[in-house]
Amino acid sequence: MMQNKKALIIGATGATGTALLNQLLDSEHYGKVHVFARKDIGLKHSKLEWHIVDFDKVDSWRDLLKGDVLFSALGTTLKIAGSKEVQYKIDYTYQYEVAKAAAENGTPSLLLVSSVGSSSRSPFFYTKIKGQLEDAVRMMKFTNVHIFQPPMLERGSFLRSNEKSGIKFLNMVNKLGVLRSQMPMPVEFLAKQMVRISNQQYMEKVNVYNPKQIWKL
Repeated sequence: MMQNKKALIIGATGATGTALLNQLLDSEHYGKVHVFARKDIGLKHSKLEWHIVDFDKVDSWRDLLKGDVLFSALGTTLKIAGSKEVQYKIDYTYQYEVAKAAAENGTPSLLLVSSVGSSSRSPFFYTKIKGQLEDAVRMMKFTNVHIFQPPMLERGSFLRSNEKSGIKFLNMVNKLGVLRSQMPMPVEFLAKQMVRISNQQYMEKVNVYNPKQIWKL
């Protein structure tokens, strides 16, 4: 049965976000999909509304952040960002500000793409800021928060050279039965699990899924 839910997405031009967008547009549960991005990729669909926004000025478009579910999949690497300050802004500040606005506007659910090993007490910069964001969204006024901590992702054409080497190694050791829960996860699979979770009812406010749990959802 068709449901007319409204999805909000940030990070839709990245690998996971692209997979999410495609699956949401195909889903019978969603009647509208609103993307908030810095550029338009020219995609056309009857369900799709594409908003070109400035993430440094979330307050200027916060009234648009009203829906049933916010999918937050922004992220970058230190190499691409060029500095820790820029990476922090993309991986923490932008997602924090958008989630905060959506929660305050009454959006009931947040689905956040985080990382395996994320912890605000981590000695590593990337996993530390991911953990800090997780801690922050837990306290927001959402009815449900779903935090996904995937292993290394298979990004297809988005794949970076260092990730290709890591995936090759993990696939090799997985043939030996080692690190099975850490086997590389296709972004399409992660997106499918996220969309499926978004259509279920949960009693607990905060739900966290590590790699093993994502595979088994």
